[in-house]
Amino acid sequence: MARRPLPRILSSGTSALTRGRDLARTAADSATDVLHPLLTIGRGLRVLASAGRRKWAATPKDKRGPALFLGVACVLVVALAPYGPLLALITLMAAAAWQGRDRTPVKTGPSDTETERLGSLYEALVPYFSIPEDPNPLYAHGGDWDKAFSDYAFDAGGRITRLRIRYPAYFTDGEAASRARIEALLHAKSGRGREYLFDWDEEGNQLDLTVLAALPTDIAAQPFVTSPGETVLGFTDAGGVQRTLPVLQDGESRDVPPVIWRTGPRSTEPHLLAVGQPGSGASTLLRSIALQALHHGGDVLIVEGGGSGEFSCLSGRTGVLAVESGPAGALATLEWAASETERRLTATHRAREADRPAPEDTRRPLWILLDRPSVLAHLATADASPDPLAQLQVPLRHGRAAHITVVVAEQFDHLALLNDAVWQHARARVVLGAAGVQQITDVLGLPPHTTPTALVPPGRGYVRLGSGPVYRLQVPSTPDPYDDATYPAHRQAVLELLPGRPVPSPGGKAHVTLSKPLHLVQPSARVQGPAVEAEAVAEAPAETPQARGPWPVGP
Repeated sequence: MARRPLPRILSSGTSALTRGRDLARTAADSATDVLHPLLTIGRGLRVLASAGRRKWAATPKDKRGPALFLGVACVLVVALAPYGPLLALITLMAAAAWQGRDRTPVKTGPSDTETERLGSLYEALVPYFSIPEDPNPLYAHGGDWDKAFSDYAFDAGGRITRLRIRYPAYFTDGEAASRARIEALLHAKSGRGREYLFDWDEEGNQLDLTVLAALPTDIAAQPFVTSPGETVLGFTDAGGVQRTLPVLQDGESRDVPPVIWRTGPRSTEPHLLAVGQPGSGASTLLRSIALQALHHGGDVLIVEGGGSGEFSCLSGRTGVLAVESGPAGALATLEWAASETERRLTATHRAREADRPAPEDTRRPLWILLDRPSVLAHLATADASPDPLAQLQVPLRHGRAAHITVVVAEQFDHLALLNDAVWQHARARVVLGAAGVQQITDVLGLPPHTTPTALVPPGRGYVRLGSGPVYRLQVPSTPDPYDDATYPAHRQAVLELLPGRPVPSPGGKAHVTLSKPLHLVQPSARVQGPAVEAEAVAEAPAETPQARGPWPVGP
């Protein structure tokens, strides 16, 4: 049986009907806004009329006559008085507007569900905040939670988002173990999966519990408004720092609080150690630091122990001296870095003896970024080769005076392979990814001020600069621009920040890479050294990769 075609008004006029409905709805909304005062006065007149009818019905019959006479007399007096009718009309309209106002009931206390949750939390705290010798206990089974809890707030699901807790003065709030027990209990009873901030007021015997909002994860890499020597490690809570930075987020400019790491000769923490689990965002942090260093005109050396090629986008760029991923190349690179540190120190010392300013090339920032160097150390041990990490001692010890910064990113499972120089001099610490309280404490030296969650986005963690406080941290999204599995807009942002590649002049010279340990000669004033002629490069073996670093090479 053939289907009958739809009527013309339904088949061809659908869009017109939709536009008509939208227009009618817009007109109705506009009319409601314009006529809102009249609607309020009309609602008030109805309330006044209902009140008058109830009053008249409640008046005894023997008193209705005098009341009616009194009302008529009042109307007559108002009518004969100057401006009486106008004043009466204004008074009536004002009374009607007052009676017809919107009277949304105001919530004055917790609901039954919220009261039950507060009572359950109070009962759970009784064993921790009470002792048998207390004659007037603040916490007792079956007691009133109103005396202990104040300034509470709940979310739409009925879970606590803010709570102020009073506790007895004899509670040992100065002991970390006692605090940890209370924080663990509140975390379990208030709802897991959220991050809580506990603020202990030891003088006032009060504890403030606050649920922290998630840090923004959609801030991509971009040119941050910072001075040379300042590096944005990420972003934190608004109350943690005293500074904000303008950033582009979802196409809009807004101010967010950053975590600024200061490097250079006057820095108290010139080197950084980042620790995390696989996929926690340590490589993302290194890419973000490298892009900011290149933006301020520094030179960058990258040693990639994992060999995953996540830093190949920086290879051959202006300012990037080398990107090495093999044990031999890493050893040669770090040997050159140690020699460069000594050269800078010697040149600076001689300039000061001659009462001259330090040479410009000794004041140019040099960044040494190492991603998972323990893998290279393990391979070097297996091949009975020197440990590349041993060459880091000179840049770590004297890097601040030589304008050299070392950043090491490693995983929790291989921290034991790092030498003592890294732990001693890299006192700016970052922990990324899901980690236990004890793991965070071992790296940062202090426990986190919030409760870590089991599921965190990449780049989320904690940071501590030297002996300062512990901050929450969210690293800017800086993915590998050659990884198609990442967000295209963030990959494009990284591509726009990459410096261009140097264009060789016709008949110019090229450099060879440090693919194996080479004998290093004294470098020139600018890090650039004597280059190898292009004909010599052509005669090199086929296995020798293309040039990636401006190191002077000897025989």
